[in-house]
Formats: sequence, structure tokens, C-alpha cells
Amino acid sequence: MSTTLTQLLYCFCVLSALLLIGTFLRGRIPIFQRLFLPASVIGGFIGLLAGPIIWGSFDIPLSGIPFPRQWIDTWTALPGILIVPVVASTPLGMEFRQTWKTSANVMKMFTLLFATGGVQILLGLVIRELFVHINPNLNLYKTFGYELTMGYAGGHGTAGFIGSYYRDLGLPFWETAQGITTTTATFGLVGGMIIGIIAINIAARSGKTALLTNPQKIPVEIARGFEWDPEKQKSLGKEITFNSSIESLSFHLAIILTGCGIAYILMYLVRTHQVPVINQLPIWVYAIIVMYGINFLIQKIGIKRLIDVKTKSRIAGVCADYAITAAIASLPVMAIIHYVVPLMVLIVLGYILTYISVFGLSKIVFSDSYFERGIAIWGTQTGVFLTGLMLLKICDPDYRLPVLNDYSVGFSMTTLFGFILTPLTVSVMLNYAFLANMLVQGGITIASLVLLFSVHIISRRR
Repeated sequence: MSTTLTQLLYCFCVLSALLLIGTFLRGRIPIFQRLFLPASVIGGFIGLLAGPIIWGSFDIPLSGIPFPRQWIDTWTALPGILIVPVVASTPLGMEFRQTWKTSANVMKMFTLLFATGGVQILLGLVIRELFVHINPNLNLYKTFGYELTMGYAGGHGTAGFIGSYYRDLGLPFWETAQGITTTTATFGLVGGMIIGIIAINIAARSGKTALLTNPQKIPVEIARGFEWDPEKQKSLGKEITFNSSIESLSFHLAIILTGCGIAYILMYLVRTHQVPVINQLPIWVYAIIVMYGINFLIQKIGIKRLIDVKTKSRIAGVCADYAITAAIASLPVMAIIHYVVPLMVLIVLGYILTYISVFGLSKIVFSDSYFERGIAIWGTQTGVFLTGLMLLKICDPDYRLPVLNDYSVGFSMTTLFGFILTPLTVSVMLNYAFLANMLVQGGITIASLVLLFSVHIISRRR
């Protein structure tokens, strides 16, 4: 046991060094700054390029850094483990009345995000079916193509969801699917930012932006990834507790991990007693349900002031940073290369179809600031929430438009419903043929579009 824990510490030590290297390179190399690549992504690729996966896969005489196979196996498993506290932290500190107090624009943002994700899933289904007939020797696994929306709309952290869920289901291709999701997330993040900035420049010059006339330079501290001026450095979070009792960070981490522990116990009981339907749910579904219950209890007994949302977010961010670095450093390169042709077709068509869907629908349903709302959704549906936030900030530096609030609440709702529907989507992919998948996913996407246009029509009459 002592040896195992020591090896785990070694793994985190190396990941920490990769994160520091990524931070340094982000701060020094202009191209990384222009693309806003996170240090975790840069560090993860440094670990991949320097380690034995790349060197061994292509029989290069040199061996690279000889990371032990045990470390790489640990890095492969880490995203699926660390993503549990990331998901569990989501409901903590959430004000239910504020979250569900929606306006027409919030509902439009929510349904447009959801519908765009549906379009990406449909594209994935079509691409898989197409290549099954073009080249049967590829042996595409049943859920191939789902990685487009999980990587584009979910980001690198979602690779952990896929890996953990597929592994729990006993699917032999879980590691490959996790690697491909990480790949689509990387292409989505980089391409989404590049295409987004180009779109902003074109829109600003053609008068389609509400406030921006000439694209402004992004502040240097945001580009390089750290704040040098002590006067501008923000607080990490509130000190809710006194450290003579317990550190505030430890207090919040303890709540999150306690919720994760209860979720694991609940999942064990459900699977032991073979409770129908829910016995196949992944651990993060139990985690988010348990944490909603804990958060409700915290608010009910009147101690919600002991929860600091900023501190909670920092804990989730730490877990995500290590999960992303580990996922990229352990990418199954040869498996990804095997699927490179359908994967690249999926990625390129994903850019095109997502762009057309997002901005085409935004122009129709939003009467004000349609481009700003569209660029935020574009950033989210190709990268992560922060990508959309960054692109929105370029268009609206001081957040004078109401887009930020609508976008934030709409995204939260999309995330929640996405968690609920993921097991259903995967189950249908695994157990039913192409036509059934198209009918189910097409029905969900059409329902989202019907709701989107219904809200649009009702809001115009008021």
C-alpha cells in the first residue's frame, strides 16, 4: 500500500512539473497567448511529446523520458476519478431561486446551446455510419462520433466523464474514447478561439457588433495567464472559517469529498441490489444528485453563508487542471491515428455545422446583441464556458450588455440537462441501430428547436 501511494505521489509530482512548464510557456510564447491555451493543455502535450508514448509508438531510437508504464496507466485513470469532485462541486452554493428564475433570453440561450449540441451528435452519428460503409476494416466502435459534442461542447474535462462512464460499463474501448474526446476538445478549443476571433474582427468591421467598432487588444495579463501587479491581484476566496479550527479550503474540500463518498456508497448499494434502470448510471450522476441534496440541506438549515462559491470553484479548477494534464499526457496516440480520417472529417464538419447553426439561429431568435450572444455560444460549443466568456469579453469588455447573465444561467441549465441525458444517449448508441439513434437524437434536437422558437414567438408578442 505504501508503495502504491508513493507511486501516486510521483505521478502528481510529474503532473505538477508539467503544469508549471505549461504556465511558463503560456507566459512567454505569443502563439500560446493568442490562442489562450490553458497551462494544463500545454503541459499535457509536453508530457505526451517528451514521454514514451510518442517515442515508443513510432520506434524512434531515442526513448524520451522513460515514464514508467504504471505512471501512464495512473494518468489514464485520473481524469475519470478527478472529474467526480469537479461535477459534485457544481451544485454547492447554488441559489435555486436565482438559478431557475429565467427570462426569455435565458431560455433561448439554453435551448440554442442544447440544440447545437444535438446537431453535433447527429453529425457524429452520420459520420460513423458513413465510414462503417466506406471502410468496414476501421471497426468503428458503437459510440464513435459522440466524442465530437463531448469534446467540443464539454471540453477536456469531459474526457474524464467518457472514460469513467465507459469503464464502469465494461466497454473495452473506454481508453480510446477518452483519448479521442481529448483530441476533439483540443481541436475545438484552438479552432474555436481562432475562428471566433476572426468572426469578431469581420463582424466589428461590418457593423454587426453592438458595441465594438474596432477589435481591441486583449489585456496583456489575460493573454500571458497571470497578474504581475499586486494591486490588481484578486482574492482566491473568502476565509469562511478560522484556521485555528480548519482551513476554509479544507472545509469546502471536505464537503465536496464527503458528497463524493456518499455518492460511491449509494452507487454500490444500487448496483449490489440491481435496482432497474439506475444501476447503470455513472458515478458522477450519483455525485451531482447527492450534492444537490447536500446543498438543499445547507440552505434549509440556514448555514449557506458558510459556503463560498469562489473557493468551491478554485477546488474544482485544481482537480480539472490535473485531470486535463493527465488526460493529454496519456493520450493513446496509435488508437487515435487508426481513426484519423473519420476523426478529421468529424472535426472539420463539426466547425462548419456548429458555426452555421449557432450564428444562423442567433440571428433569427435574438432581437438584440445577436452576434454577442452567438459568439458566446460558439465559444462554449467548440471549447468551454471560459472560451465563450473570453470571446464575449472581446466584444463587450465591461459587460455592459445583458448577455453575460443570460449566458451564465443558460449554460448552467444546459449542463444539468446534459448530465441527465448522457446515459440515455450512450445507452441508445450501444443497444440500437443507426435509424433508432437518429430518431431519438433527432427528436431531442427538434424538441429543443421547437422550444427555442416557441419562446421566441411568445417573447415577440409581449
